Formats: sequence, C-alpha cells, structure tokens
Amino acid sequence: MFLNLHGKVLMDTSEKQVQRVLIVDDDSNMRSALKRVFVLAGYGVELYESGLAFLQQADLTAPGCIILDLCMPGIDGLAVQAALNQRQCRLPLIFLTGSAAVRNAVDAMRAGAIDFLEKPFDNDDLLRRVAAAMAGQAILRQAREAHAEVQQRLAKLTPREHQVLSHIAKGLTNKEAARALGTSHRTVEIQRTRIMEKTQASSLADLVRMSLQKNAEPKQTP
Repeated sequence: MFLNLHGKVLMDTSEKQVQRVLIVDDDSNMRSALKRVFVLAGYGVELYESGLAFLQQADLTAPGCIILDLCMPGIDGLAVQAALNQRQCRLPLIFLTGSAAVRNAVDAMRAGAIDFLEKPFDNDDLLRRVAAAMAGQAILRQAREAHAEVQQRLAKLTPREHQVLSHIAKGLTNKEAARALGTSHRTVEIQRTRIMEKTQASSLADLVRMSLQKNAEPKQTP
C-alpha cells in the first residue's frame, strides 16, 4: 500500500484479491484508527477526508464496503448517500454516527444503508459487520450474474415462444396452452422443446424458475 498526495491509501496492484474498505471521515484521528483496524484484519483500505473527495475520487464499480461518517462539514453522510443512490452505487454502506444523530442514521437505513454504529464502537463488532456486508455483497453479485445469464437466455426466444413460456409458467398443459393461443397441441410441443433448448433449462421446474426471475432483479437485503 502507499499514499498519494491527497492522503488516500491505495492498494498495491499485487493485492487484487484483498477486500476493499472505503473510509470517509473528516476526523484524521478516526481515519488513522480505522485504517489500523482494517489493515491489521487484512483489508485493503482507502481513506477520504470528505464526502466530496470520496465522490470525486472513489471507484464505485469495484467490490468493497463503504464506512461513512454521518456528520461531516460540507457534504454530510446523508448527502453522500443520496449521491450514491443517484449513481446507482451497489456497494454496501455502513454509517458511523454519534448518539445525537441516531434518528438520522435510521433515515439512512431507510434510504438503503445496511447498518450503522454509534461512536464509540467496538472494533471487533465493526469488523464482524463489515465481514457480513462483504459476504452479502458477494452473494448478491453472484445472484445478479445469474439473473443476467437468465435474461440472455430468454432474449433468444421469439415473441411466440415468450407467449408459450408465459402459459407454461402459469401451469397450463400443452393442450391448454394450445387452446389459449389458438394453435395445435403439436405446435406447442415443438415450441416448448425449442424453448427448453434455447434457455438450456434442465427441467420444467427450471424453466418456470427462469420465467419468474425474468423481471425480478436481485436486491440487497439488510
């Protein structure tokens, strides 16, 4: 690791597999203390002294967990969170707050933050919460990748095959689907076979599952 001119901790390129924690706090002592905690725990750390610096410099596309002070001069934590939501940032966000700002922290949870801790906090508790956030992010990323793959498979279907799939997903038999579509039982059988081939579905249950996932993008849950 090394520091740039802005005091931002950067990860060495050889540490690509190290999990990343992005710390945003205007208190230099707090930034230093948090850096020690996470570096000792094996994390890659990036430090930002203000919400503006974070929004201007941070890579929000790579995996990581954001530790964000709620009360900061200039752009405060809630404003930073609003900007992240506008950018559709999917990184898990944990707020640090004083006891006087707990009500604001609750508002932050409603806006998508997954957790908040009151200062002073226990370092081990913070590490546990970050580890849980990282694990949840990995699961969510895998779910989104699977969802994208399903979307790609379903995109191969013709409009008519989508109609057949819709009826199959409702539990209709081939004969019932044929009557609903005004076609023959044999035609629906052929179309169903093509649907199975194009979607690479291993069973009817697998095909129905894909249909149900079509418009249901995975979301982060607290």
